[in-house]
Amino acid sequence: MNKTAAIILTYNRKEILKNCVDAVLGQKTSVKPDVIVVDNGSTDGTKLMFEGHEAFYTHDKVRYYNTGANTGCAGGFSFGMRKAAELGYDYVWIMDDDCIPSETAFAALYDYAAANAGGFGFLCSKVLWKDGSISIINVPRETLIRNVKDMNRSVIPVTMASFASLFIPISVIKDVGLPYREFFIWTDDWEYTRRISAKYPCFFITDSIVTHYIKVNSKADISSAAEDRLHRFRYLYRNDVVLYRREGLKGFAYEAARLPYHLIRIALSRHSLKEKKRRAGILINGTIEGLGFYPTPERLPEK
Repeated sequence: MNKTAAIILTYNRKEILKNCVDAVLGQKTSVKPDVIVVDNGSTDGTKLMFEGHEAFYTHDKVRYYNTGANTGCAGGFSFGMRKAAELGYDYVWIMDDDCIPSETAFAALYDYAAANAGGFGFLCSKVLWKDGSISIINVPRETLIRNVKDMNRSVIPVTMASFASLFIPISVIKDVGLPYREFFIWTDDWEYTRRISAKYPCFFITDSIVTHYIKVNSKADISSAAEDRLHRFRYLYRNDVVLYRREGLKGFAYEAARLPYHLIRIALSRHSLKEKKRRAGILINGTIEGLGFYPTPERLPEK
């Protein structure tokens, strides 16, 4: 019987992390996933949930690892995938700590995998926001630039998906390598899933449903982003260059159209001229940095 490790990445959110772990352990399926918690160096006492005399989880279904520092989403998931492979799992089911799967989310993914062994690169879930609407940032893409529109089909071919609920065979990870740790955050999921879909058919399983408890249900927008999130956009524009450069002329054309549009949105925003220049500078400098950014994927050992 194939074994699955649910990899949950966390950082300073122990309360919602417990909800996520409990939801994974409570999956209604005959084949239960184990849990690998990857802690990106939390300082809020997360470790005490798993180690010590007051730990919530002391059985062998849950393993806890601390990276020792915040390595971002890319570094954390790369760490978790490597651990799952070392421990002999056949599949990984990855998610953030604020992603709460429904009771049958795993069964929908695993049942498809069992019936189509070797026939896919990744599977992804339908991700809802906390009010039950579709989570905008987690909608998979059918093509390089087009999101899935019709979610009434049960199985939909896709090219890119988020890390909110992603199911991947270890054999595929061995083939394409691990996520780029250097990405840190943003575009790491798009790049990694596109790397997979370039070699394997990949599918959106709409019967697998999870809820993503993010603060707001909107796309990342540098023209309106809060001050404390602006620094992240450097990674977004830098990492996007790596993703779309690999797509050749189509990717170049998309970037050539998208970046001026973002600059126009900044220019039309209500910020001061000084602030508009600062935000435009983040976009431009991040893009320029990406032009010389060529990360190399780390590989899992054959054995």
